[in-house]
Amino acid sequence: MKTLYITPLLLALSIGQAYASTPINLSKDIRPTAKITIDNTKGEVTVTAWDKNQVQVTGTLADGAKPLELEGDANNVDIHVEANGGKNGWFGGWGNDTRMGSTVLNVRVPKSVQLEVNVVSAPVSIDGLDGGKVEVDSVSGRIRASVRSPEVSMQTVSGTIDLAGSAGNADLQTVSGDITAPAIADKIEAQTVSGRMTIGGGPWKDANFSTVSGDTKIQGGIADGGKLTVDSMSGDVELGLPGNTSARLEASTFSGDLRSDFGNPTKGDDGPGKELKTTIGSGAGHIHLEAFSGDVKIRRGGN
Repeated sequence: MKTLYITPLLLALSIGQAYASTPINLSKDIRPTAKITIDNTKGEVTVTAWDKNQVQVTGTLADGAKPLELEGDANNVDIHVEANGGKNGWFGGWGNDTRMGSTVLNVRVPKSVQLEVNVVSAPVSIDGLDGGKVEVDSVSGRIRASVRSPEVSMQTVSGTIDLAGSAGNADLQTVSGDITAPAIADKIEAQTVSGRMTIGGGPWKDANFSTVSGDTKIQGGIADGGKLTVDSMSGDVELGLPGNTSARLEASTFSGDLRSDFGNPTKGDDGPGKELKTTIGSGAGHIHLEAFSGDVKIRRGGN
């Protein structure tokens, strides 16, 4: 007898699951340098460049979400996943999000668009953009991007940042996620609490790296008159400098070890650690490395 009652219930549940998501198929003609803004609280966001002057959105819209529209004009397009019950900023009314499932957005855009993506627990993947500014804000989602951009800004709390391709200026921030960015040209600001940072590029005009417990590995030099600063609490720091580096170098650690291919470290005045002050080349730039309990390594050529 129990089976007679349970079977219809299971059938009803399976039918509900089958209709839980609505297919998305939207498109709009836009200018090749338009700004595209994407907001999605839960699910997934994938942005891929193509050769058409058109934005196309496919994927699945979650149960509990309002019908999706491409809002705006040829210069600005807003793709906003919003829970039924009202719009409260880009979080779409976080209080209503418990009723909304996961939305998958597959977005195709001209390669030179400007892009802004805001997500909470949705991973973000971006491929092929070339020429426009890229901004991504996330809470727990992973951010992966292969782009060429004059300016990149990426922030996440517990997700990782993997920035391939190249960027002129970059602002990269995480709390517990790792940061990888091998080709930053002019300026870089990178911060993490417990994540590991692996950064390359240069010659930098201005480079700032900050971490609490995560390790930092940097491969790159500074331009004439440029500045490179690394602050670490308990994480290790490894800096690989090109052989033609020209800078005033200052490095210190309170309780960790300090080794350098440039100059001779001495015992610190205020702790068991070491410090170093030396001039590389003509001393055109300034490099400052400081760690509390982590080790510091400075290598010529990164070897």
